[in-house]
Amino acid sequence: MAGVRVASRPHRVGVLVFPGVTLLDVAGPGEVFTEANRCGADYRITLISPDGAPVRSSTGLRFEVDRAAGETRKLDTLVVPGSEELAAAALPPELVGAVTGLAARTPRIASVCTGAFLLAAAGLLDGRRATTHWRHATTLRRRHPGIEVESDALFVTDGPIMTSAGISAGIDLSLHLVEQDHGPALARDVARALVVFLQRPGGQSQFSVPIRMPAPKDSTLRTLLDTIHTDPTRDYTVPVLAALANTSPRQLTRLFRRELDTTPARYLEQVRLEQAQILLDQGHSVTATAERSGFGSDDTLRRAFQQHLGIAPSTYQHRFTATTEP
Repeated sequence: MAGVRVASRPHRVGVLVFPGVTLLDVAGPGEVFTEANRCGADYRITLISPDGAPVRSSTGLRFEVDRAAGETRKLDTLVVPGSEELAAAALPPELVGAVTGLAARTPRIASVCTGAFLLAAAGLLDGRRATTHWRHATTLRRRHPGIEVESDALFVTDGPIMTSAGISAGIDLSLHLVEQDHGPALARDVARALVVFLQRPGGQSQFSVPIRMPAPKDSTLRTLLDTIHTDPTRDYTVPVLAALANTSPRQLTRLFRRELDTTPARYLEQVRLEQAQILLDQGHSVTATAERSGFGSDDTLRRAFQQHLGIAPSTYQHRFTATTEP
């Protein structure tokens, strides 16, 4: 293949697996590294579990591992996959300990999806930028306020630590690792062979509907948000919203900051954006979507989509409304 760069020495990749690990979080990066080997790289993948015992994945399929975390020699790259349980429950100390020990012997560390919770628990993300699946970004931010969580990114690189969003973003991140090691030509060959984007357009917000903010504690604000969600097409200036909430514009802005960490205008735009996503999913035209979501015009809707999702409304609709052959 064009642009092949032959590896000078084997690159040792350790993948930590554990009971309930998401199968594709493991298989996606594994396929990228394996395909890279066909293009001239030399990745040596080792499956590791905390105690060296086999584990069952999220689908019930069983992983036979190569060695225990404590028996693993120095790696070049550590991949930490995720599972739904990592964001919902207390993390097993032995699993956090395995990450801590392996990270101490590894110069480059990457997580897939909720694997970021393990890196965070091990203290590896303190003071760093990171991401995880959009559904769990707020939880990660709340549990670990010292992390700058970028909830829209497909993957984030901060020094030697890299984190990625959902399952398929693990493939995006793995391609990025291959590009770091062997250059864009080889990474492009891998992407073409796997029939995936080398760099996907847009962030993960394009996949997230409906709005993801937690319900506020203030009852007045809850009632106001219900009003906005019921009819996002009204002319909601800050004075109008303040009057509906029977408070001053300044106090309303403080409430939004304190309860939702945003402004009334930004919150309203997010509600309208996600309403527009739902309408496009249902097959409405761009013009009808602009009117029924509160943006008013096609141009305003397009600007909001480009700013927040990185794609045009028509592109979003084509990508998410059907699986029919183009």
